[in-house]
Amino acid sequence: MADRPRALFAMSPEHLPRLFPEPLMRRLTAVLDIDPGAVAERFDEPRTAEALAETEVIVSGWGSPSLDAAAIEAAPSLHTVLHTAGTVKWLSEAAWGRGIAVSSSAGANAVPVAEYTLASILMAGKGIFGLREDFRVKRSFVLGYIHPEVGNFGRVIGVIGASKIGRRVIELLQPFDFEILLADPFVDEAEAAKLGAELVGIDELVARADIVSVHAPSLPETVHLIDAERLAAMKAGAVVVNTARGSLVDTEALIAELREGRLSAVLDVTEPEPLPPESPLFDLPNVFLTPHVAGSQGNELARMGLRMVEEAERLAAGEPLAHRVDPTRLWCQA
Repeated sequence: MADRPRALFAMSPEHLPRLFPEPLMRRLTAVLDIDPGAVAERFDEPRTAEALAETEVIVSGWGSPSLDAAAIEAAPSLHTVLHTAGTVKWLSEAAWGRGIAVSSSAGANAVPVAEYTLASILMAGKGIFGLREDFRVKRSFVLGYIHPEVGNFGRVIGVIGASKIGRRVIELLQPFDFEILLADPFVDEAEAAKLGAELVGIDELVARADIVSVHAPSLPETVHLIDAERLAAMKAGAVVVNTARGSLVDTEALIAELREGRLSAVLDVTEPEPLPPESPLFDLPNVFLTPHVAGSQGNELARMGLRMVEEAERLAAGEPLAHRVDPTRLWCQA
């Protein structure tokens, strides 16, 4: 294609082959004039600065250098950023101010996070995490014993935040016999009902839910959104699932509740991250702790690459981007 837009990769180079395995790279290079051997880790290096001067499209990803005012000035032809990851909050005001079109794979990255969350909810409702620990310690069980406190029939699931991930979680929960609550100040009752959830305030949600799943954005206003008071308001036996950001939950307050045995938790993110080795979260029997792996891993990165290949193909065909980011709604990304 003679008129392919000049493009530049900007990310940590180790991610490139997983984001764009050979079939996807062929599709991408068919519509963009881009060199897979030239991946920018800094925009102020001489070779990169020279390429940036002619760049029309940046294909970015994890580890991308900041697209600050200096980089924007050095790229007079830049009109589109295709970001093969989630949040684009790393883009400067200069980028938004120039009206650069930005597309993100946040929706693609939401898929594995929502799948992890669904699995956690189902396992938690069944009591699997606690029963597994009990079985590990006792090395025996009573065959045929019915555990009265577990089961997923009629569980109340509270979803905090109608982000891309939160919405996908609600969608995945629909086939099950759950009552779904949603707390989000920017969603009305009609929209919540359309999603398949009952809209409630966050305080009502934490009081009613058997399992509370956190999907709100990380903002100054959401630091310790789940604080000591809201943790104390949860019913005995409730489970907190956090796949968003560790800062949304007051870690010390959560640890206190966990030590009392009132609550359980499934935590893929923590505050701080990583945890110090001496953190009690590693040893508490009612905590299922994973190392920030709910998002795209392994072959799941190719889903994010595919999303931006499809956007590049739309761009080449003169079609509007399907996943363009609205800069006025950056606050709701999670």
